[in-house]
Amino acid sequence: METNELEYVGFWARFGATIVDTLLVMMITYPVLISIYGFEYFENTSLIAGSADFMIAWVLPFIATVLLWVGVQATPGKMVVSARVVDAKTGASMSVGQAIGRYLCYFVAILPLGIGIFWVAFDSKKQGWHDKMAGTVVVRHRHAGSRPVKFEG
Repeated sequence: METNELEYVGFWARFGATIVDTLLVMMITYPVLISIYGFEYFENTSLIAGSADFMIAWVLPFIATVLLWVGVQATPGKMVVSARVVDAKTGASMSVGQAIGRYLCYFVAILPLGIGIFWVAFDSKKQGWHDKMAGTVVVRHRHAGSRPVKFEG
């Protein structure tokens, strides 16, 4: 697809995609976690309830997200808004290293009151801090009147 046919995906579309992804993860992980820990799982005040919690709530979503980003350039939520995550310089699929870095950089972007996530709303390329650190952009087919994407390579 030509770059003049693409646009950067803004904050609200990405927020909607995040809601879809979060609901899907909850629908998959919560029944399993409840079957292991019971409803007391939700009363636990620690960050990780145990090894099963770590694997199901932390490791599996990480692996699934990285595989989806590398394989099809999008999570289900991004697919709903017709968005793809690509390398910011070339527009090609991101590397495994970029995908892992992007995922881990979400935590950095969230730490200072979520400023790194809200940055998407104000950035000219609609990049959050996690995108900037990983060298990625989120794009989709261009709508009338929107600013086209320009890749360096």
